[in-house]
Amino acid sequence: MKNLTRLKTIFSLIFFFTLSASILAQSSIKGIVKDSYGALPGVNIILKETDKGAVTDFDGNYEISNINDGTYILSASFIGYKGFSKEVIVSGSDITVNITMGEDVEALDGIIITGVINPRSKIESSVSVTSLQPEKIMQSAPRSTAEIFRTIPGIRSESSGGEGNANIAVRGVPISSGGSKYVQLQEDGLPVLLYGDISFATSDIFMRFDANVARIEAIRGGSASTLSSNAPGGIINIISKTGKRESGSISTTFGLDYESFRTDFDYGGPIGDNLYFHIGGFYRAGEGVRNTGFTANNGGQIKFNLTKEFEKGYIRLYTKFLNDRAAAYMPMPIKVTGTNSNPDWSNAPNFDATQGALQTPFLSQNVGLGPDGELRRSNIADGMNPNSKSIGAEILFDLEGGWKIKNNGRFTINNGRFLAPFPAQVATATEIADSFGAGSTLAYANDGGAVNGNSLVSRIHMFDTELNNFNNFMNDFRISKRFEAVDVTVGYFKSTQNISMSWLWNSYLQEVSDDNARLINVTNDLGEPLSENGLYAYGVPFWGNCCQRNYDTQYNVSAPYMNISIEASDKFTVDAGLRYDRGKVDGSFAGAVQTVFDINNDGQISVPESNVSAIDNANATPVDYDYDYISYTLGLNYKFVDNQSVFGRYSRGASAKADRILFSDLNYLDGDRINAKDFIDQAELGYKRRFDNGALYVTAFYAETTEEGGFEATSNSIIENDYSSLGVELEGSLRFNNFDLRGAITYTNAEIASGDNDGNTARRQPDFIYNIIPAYSFGTDLKNNIGLSFIGQTKAFAQDNNELVMPGFVMFNAFVNVGITEGLAINLAANNLFDSLGITESEEGSITEGATNIVRARPLPGRSISLTVSYGF
Repeated sequence: MKNLTRLKTIFSLIFFFTLSASILAQSSIKGIVKDSYGALPGVNIILKETDKGAVTDFDGNYEISNINDGTYILSASFIGYKGFSKEVIVSGSDITVNITMGEDVEALDGIIITGVINPRSKIESSVSVTSLQPEKIMQSAPRSTAEIFRTIPGIRSESSGGEGNANIAVRGVPISSGGSKYVQLQEDGLPVLLYGDISFATSDIFMRFDANVARIEAIRGGSASTLSSNAPGGIINIISKTGKRESGSISTTFGLDYESFRTDFDYGGPIGDNLYFHIGGFYRAGEGVRNTGFTANNGGQIKFNLTKEFEKGYIRLYTKFLNDRAAAYMPMPIKVTGTNSNPDWSNAPNFDATQGALQTPFLSQNVGLGPDGELRRSNIADGMNPNSKSIGAEILFDLEGGWKIKNNGRFTINNGRFLAPFPAQVATATEIADSFGAGSTLAYANDGGAVNGNSLVSRIHMFDTELNNFNNFMNDFRISKRFEAVDVTVGYFKSTQNISMSWLWNSYLQEVSDDNARLINVTNDLGEPLSENGLYAYGVPFWGNCCQRNYDTQYNVSAPYMNISIEASDKFTVDAGLRYDRGKVDGSFAGAVQTVFDINNDGQISVPESNVSAIDNANATPVDYDYDYISYTLGLNYKFVDNQSVFGRYSRGASAKADRILFSDLNYLDGDRINAKDFIDQAELGYKRRFDNGALYVTAFYAETTEEGGFEATSNSIIENDYSSLGVELEGSLRFNNFDLRGAITYTNAEIASGDNDGNTARRQPDFIYNIIPAYSFGTDLKNNIGLSFIGQTKAFAQDNNELVMPGFVMFNAFVNVGITEGLAINLAANNLFDSLGITESEEGSITEGATNIVRARPLPGRSISLTVSYGF
């Protein structure tokens, strides 16, 4: 019996020591998960082939306990981020594994908020959507916001105008009069301006890309027409960081082969229980990427937001202050030889098309009569000078019984200036002199030297425009209710948009030169001066003194809308939307009247002072009309499996005109008698597929545009056409090992469907636009990367007559990013590495074949190389 008792004791001791050893051998794995902005809460962490795992807390911390010794695969996953996995060996002690998650811009489970009623994943959305994160944006080495848009499939962004004033089109829908007429540019879900094609005040002038940006979302077609006014072609939405996760950065960028210095900063994070903030901005100064001869870019922006989260919602207050100056680049003289169908484009004598500018230190001010007949002076260096101050609030709450309410409202004070020299004519000195009368001669204004008769001279119209009042109020209210598998949303959009501006243009003569071009005076055959320091007219007599004008109008828009989304099954969804826009327009506009005025106060009336353009405020044209239109859309989405879906959509929408119809002789007191709106009908069919190492999106589209025409200042004409376009967008990404490849290509067959040019291709519309961005990551934790971006298009016709061809081009950009230590990195970026000549628009639609022609065209800027030093924390 005693032996049995001893045996039990021995076995008990053996079991106890074995269990103790096992327990003592158990360890834990812990660490912090973050992304490029800071700690990342809510990430799922698991040990594969076990039941052990954890979820990161608000500060990104995780811990997995009681792990036996062995070799495991640690895996981390989070919606919108690339998966992370790493082999770990547990051997009797705790280990720390910190994880950095990389955002996956192609993730089909990534949530989108633009162009949809309720946030949903890409795979479940019946729209064509692209998301761009800042680190991917910088790979294309953009020099302006418009250059960023060139990497969006289906978007044709003519980014040759500088920091703003870009022409933006989508899917073959035409750029008939400049700006972004059919594409609505937004910041945090609200339009920057109600109309995207206002003369000299396009939406992109009043927005900047900086460190505040969390991502950019772009919707083409789809539901855009029913979720925003004047957006039948699409929406591009710049979404700000909120500071929910603490992070910050500071960076300084230097131009290596051009004069520029810029500093960006941002910081955000929690400051209390469920209370967090974000602040950021930039300031820069320099000549810019073209040779203007003075500091052309000077200014900055600061943005701030504060968010308070509640159990079932949040309130966010936000503000923005922008005061910037940037050179506006107009068409430039370019030599064209050969034939219309096979031309050779090259630099004009004494002018480098990729580096030169029409600005010159010899023309630093513009003097004349102001909006109310007073003497006024403007500084040419102001260029595009937006001043924008805004304050807004976004409120969202989930209510009882499946109800949800959201309101996003913002008030903005906008004003500023737009000054740019425009070449109304480029010809030889002899031809220019003869236009002032037989026997007239030209001489340089600075030294009186005679101008060679064969030298090229530009007749400059100074586009001097005061942006007096572009204040606006935007408010989007919506209330939603879920009935089992049906979501119903009813909303109301309200906006007021002021358009008060004054065109105060003068005329000059200037030599064609990219190196401090001199002004030129003209003398008649009797030796009498016809100009003063290069100015030959207070006004623009070459265009019939058309363009001394005042606009003082207000646009009041109300737009109720509704949307229904039905989850017919776990794979099939249907959504439909309806919107009714009603606009009321009132105010006045006035044209030019000629008068005599001693502008320089010398007591004598010179030739230019004897015929001065003033604004005829005494005979202003009253404006008081209404317009309305209905937009609708129907979309279907079928998800085959979690990584594959197909969608279809039909939509009809419109874009209303603003200032561009306040030029022709119409009855502005009757909305039925003016051409206040243009319509687009679109159909699209798309396929989305996610692979283990990439993604593919294919969308076929068809669009019909019924356009009544609007005034284009640069051609001094009204353009009116109908259009049709058919095409395919292809967007994809591929990753293997440390190599990443992204790209997009869009084919468009766009035709004019009315008028004298019926059957021709719409002007400036290439068959193909494309971008390809390969990148390779290397080094510890793959913090270093190097890559290229190829952005280009095939040939296009300069004008609707389809004679002169603008050749296709491809811009080679390159970047190298090197992590020096934790958080500190340097970036070397080259834009247009090979200094290629890319023409985006031309004033002339044909040339004299077999001769040397000088046309006025707007080229993309040439090579520019920058170095950025950044620290993220």
